[in-house]
Amino acid sequence: MFRFPDLPALLGGTLLQAPADPAAEVRHLLLDSRRVGAPAGAAFVALRGPRHDGHRYLPAAYAQGLRLFIIEAGVELPGGLAAYPGAGVLAVASPLAALQGLAAARRAQFGGPVLAITGSNGKTIVKEWLAQLLAPDEAICRSPRSYNSQVGVPLSVWELTPGRHTLGIFEAGISEVGEMARLAAVIQPTEGLFTNIGPAHDAGFASEDEKLHEKLRLFQGPGFERLFYCHDQLAVRHAVARLALPGFSWTRLQHPEADVQFELLDTAPGVANSIGASYDGRRYTFSVLLPDAPTRQNVLHCLAVLLQRRVEPAEIQRRLSRLHPVAMRLEMKQGRHSSYLLDDAYNNDLAGLALALAALARQARPGGHTVILSDVLESGLPPAVLYGQVLALLQQHGVTRLVGIGPELVKLNKLKVKSEELKEAVEASQQALAADTEPIAPSSIEPSEAALLTFNLKLLTETYPGTEAFLAQLDPLDFANQTILIKGARAFGFERIVAALQAQQHGTVLEVNLDALAHNFHYYRQGLRPGTKIMVMVKAFAYGSGSYEVASLLEFQRADYLAVAYPDEGVALREAGISLPIMVMNPAPDSFELLHRYRLEPEIYSFERLQDYLATFTPTPNTQYPIPNPENPTLPPSHPPTLPPLHLKLDTGMRRLGFEEADIPALAALVQEHQLPVASLMTHLAAADDPAHDDFTRQQLAAFARMAAPLQAALGRPVLRHALNSAGILRFPEAQLDMVRLGIGLYGVDASDTAAPDALRPVSELRTTISQIKTLPAGHTVGYGRRGLATAHDRRIATLAIGYADGYDRRFSSGAGTVLVRGQRAPIVGSVAMDMCMVDVTAIPEARAGDIAVLFGAGLDLKELAGRIGTIPYELLTNVSERVKRIFVTE
Repeated sequence: MFRFPDLPALLGGTLLQAPADPAAEVRHLLLDSRRVGAPAGAAFVALRGPRHDGHRYLPAAYAQGLRLFIIEAGVELPGGLAAYPGAGVLAVASPLAALQGLAAARRAQFGGPVLAITGSNGKTIVKEWLAQLLAPDEAICRSPRSYNSQVGVPLSVWELTPGRHTLGIFEAGISEVGEMARLAAVIQPTEGLFTNIGPAHDAGFASEDEKLHEKLRLFQGPGFERLFYCHDQLAVRHAVARLALPGFSWTRLQHPEADVQFELLDTAPGVANSIGASYDGRRYTFSVLLPDAPTRQNVLHCLAVLLQRRVEPAEIQRRLSRLHPVAMRLEMKQGRHSSYLLDDAYNNDLAGLALALAALARQARPGGHTVILSDVLESGLPPAVLYGQVLALLQQHGVTRLVGIGPELVKLNKLKVKSEELKEAVEASQQALAADTEPIAPSSIEPSEAALLTFNLKLLTETYPGTEAFLAQLDPLDFANQTILIKGARAFGFERIVAALQAQQHGTVLEVNLDALAHNFHYYRQGLRPGTKIMVMVKAFAYGSGSYEVASLLEFQRADYLAVAYPDEGVALREAGISLPIMVMNPAPDSFELLHRYRLEPEIYSFERLQDYLATFTPTPNTQYPIPNPENPTLPPSHPPTLPPLHLKLDTGMRRLGFEEADIPALAALVQEHQLPVASLMTHLAAADDPAHDDFTRQQLAAFARMAAPLQAALGRPVLRHALNSAGILRFPEAQLDMVRLGIGLYGVDASDTAAPDALRPVSELRTTISQIKTLPAGHTVGYGRRGLATAHDRRIATLAIGYADGYDRRFSSGAGTVLVRGQRAPIVGSVAMDMCMVDVTAIPEARAGDIAVLFGAGLDLKELAGRIGTIPYELLTNVSERVKRIFVTE
């Protein structure tokens, strides 16, 4: 870390005011005053841009406890410097440059390898897949989402932590000359991967060659060892040679000078394809699903990296078979009148259009394929050339109807000239686009000719100057039975078109709001003393919310530890690329080898389990050491294993698991004899949420202190101690010790009723749809066993598409449960069945089939619902079946 008073020497600038604490360290970097977590050690960097000025939010950041600020020299602080007593304020020429400089200094402290990824397309997918494929071998720090900008890269690199991570993987994207040199100084890569070169961001460069060489600046720093790239990309190959970059290349065109030769052995669509690979004199065959050309290229990039790292072929195949798709912005949704929507209403460039059209072409639904397309912005091409290529792509992918929105498309629609010469140009363009080698150079089609392509293809017959004009005349029936790609640049706001064409959502889903989860995490963290760590419980499928998605967010939010119940939960997180330390609360006797292989840390709560641990890792004459060779995990280890970290659980009153006070002398002797690598000492509070048992809780804490002392003495070194759960964090702040364990509170439930009103945000919303509404005459019953009792008046009964097989508790039957329909409460009628239940909507006359019904979430508090059936919120959350689709949302 860096002391704030030392930053002028590191970054330049003037220290306008020293912090009250002269030893204050910068541990976190913040750009958004709405996302303040732990204020201690957080430096707020006030960035200015065309539409925002971070200096405006300094008062809000100060009010939330932030005391370290990096501002732009010459900018007047709101309220003046006197409004920030005790705060450290550094004025620099450029806060963005300071942010990058801090990240570069942090990167310089990391001695391990760092892999940087750039190119026109595929950066995020390749990064995420490499993180999955290398996770068994490495503790990886990687860019979250597509954080590849001048701001995103330093924020990503700042998280690279010596001692925690063994590899960094970061992507870098640029849109103009000069940007890559700044990112290269931040990332300082030792290895690199170049995905491809395409038309994205052409507008910022004089030529494709200039853009290519600008991107390759990422790999020209000292200490750079190796660049992975496709040898078949002629421009890239020549540029690498001219710059004398150390390369590792692969080919599908059998160039003998490439390091790896790949061959597709089975290209049947929609099936597992076979890839032949020749490398270093050996031949391998791998099987992996390759539905399209972009996926093929991304997989081969990753496969080249694994081969170069000497991962054994059988292990490569195992990892490839577990590779899961990376969630991208393209979403598939049911449209109105039997239409189907491919929603890519986010950006629009030629490369992205090609990917989206490939997805459209794979849709085998009846009816035509329609594209609603905006002007393509910032391509760097003359409009005639640009739209000539666009229309060639559309024809290649079998598009039958095009709706154009934007002034350029309206302009092109007015040109109606035919030419046989142009038809030949179109055919040549199509052949080049269909080939799996070099794309046709834009200059090979004259702008004046390309302008005429529009009407030869007879696709662009509907154009509108803007989105509003299109919506004003839209009739969804005009798109009945069609498969529709909605592809627009962000400025056109095509999400309004999606909303107009999308059908009412049906089905049962659990929506998990990741922004709310981050808010709750910060709420608990800001109440901790500086230096107190947080272990977060993600057991039981992250309390039903989805383990990987929650763990991934927590990793980015800088949680210190995760905890799972069983080894397989931890293994799944590791194989998904989670690198945080993970404690396993219930290790099986035969699981220790597996735990060590995946860098999982067991909780030891009895002498029997400790003996299992020692039997696994104490060398004997016939020991087959279970620890994989660090150079190659599939080979026998070359040296005895080291003891993996463990956590000792002490029973101070829960009376379930843990060493008792009488066990401590013997346990201390074993700790000292074997020099056990104890990571932490812990206990479990039985009633921290209940004021009636506060004396008992204090007795537990006192017992824990007594029991931990001799164990620490036996270890001869400091060790983490933790006792507090979510309720304890709020009710016993004096007992934070070295770490706390955050569980149900993260998910928006205050089990202790201690948090301020609205301090926690509900994270999960379980909802379903009304399948049908019937009028039930007076005197009639409904449901199994006729438990929906007859009444003296007619009722409207709505059947919901959810039941106890989805995790909706049967105890909610017969009025115990209630749901929200159109914002109003409707009671459960009769018995909750396996796949459905009924509610009384008599008092909600506007309710209709297809309406959403909320079973818990905003307006239906989990604690209230749990109390209705005599249980706790934990049970309602964890009972939601995995057959219920999870949807993760973020702003």
